Amino acid sequence: MALFRKSKSIRLNPVRHSEYSRRLKDVPDDLMERCPQCGDYIYSKNLPEDYTCPHCKYHLQFPAYDRINWLTDENSFQEMDQELLTDNPLDFPNYSKRLEQLKESTGLNEAIVTGTATIMGEKVAIGVMDSRFIMASMGTVVGEKLVRLFDHATREGLPVFLSIASGGARMQEGILSLMQMAKVSLAVSRHDQAGLYYLALLTHPTTGGVTASFAMQADTILAEPGSVIGFAGKRVIEQTVRVELPEDFQASEQVLEYGFVESIVPREDQAKTIRLLLHAHQGVND
Repeated sequence: MALFRKSKSIRLNPVRHSEYSRRLKDVPDDLMERCPQCGDYIYSKNLPEDYTCPHCKYHLQFPAYDRINWLTDENSFQEMDQELLTDNPLDFPNYSKRLEQLKESTGLNEAIVTGTATIMGEKVAIGVMDSRFIMASMGTVVGEKLVRLFDHATREGLPVFLSIASGGARMQEGILSLMQMAKVSLAVSRHDQAGLYYLALLTHPTTGGVTASFAMQADTILAEPGSVIGFAGKRVIEQTVRVELPEDFQASEQVLEYGFVESIVPREDQAKTIRLLLHAHQGVND
């Protein structure tokens, strides 16, 4: 009966356990990532320049500065309003601490990077949202940077290109966040009334108040393959209409069929497609 009295736990050598813990801390957090589509692991050093999975071409999360450097002509990007920093207007618990953590981990001051650049020789005002920063939700600074970008483009007679990804309005800023929808939409309208071109690329995911405002106001709306595009989430819609919806009903391929986007453009074709559209609309209202 001694067999059944034996302990089932394993005692680790404290020296070896300490050495293991020390080595584990030396492993970088971004050493590798797993592709959500094929499940294969990808070493960061093997990531293609366009952040697509080398095994299945799934479009991975694309950091804002990396996307800008990949898309725009070398040394052409001039950043705007980098000094704008988010406050905690509603004194939301732990919000300030979370912002500081994200600034350190992402290298961003906010969920969008804006500026001017050239794409294959075509000058453009550009904004790129980064979902690593609170799901690229739209707070007061995101709204302000977008308004300044569109107003600058209006004054300088420039087209605007936005790479959009967002979880919608930022709940930590309450009604102030929701007000950005109207604020940015008015800036887009001023740009449009000046006869200038606005091109939007919807990436994964584009949802909530961003979809309900400037994401759908563009003259031309493109999307990346497999991106979720919509307003409310699938579960919320099902609970509201009491109908079971297809798993992929908000995927960009389905949204294309319903006419909400003009085309789905994989990353390998984006630079030349964007350049073609910018060039085709250059001076159309002169």
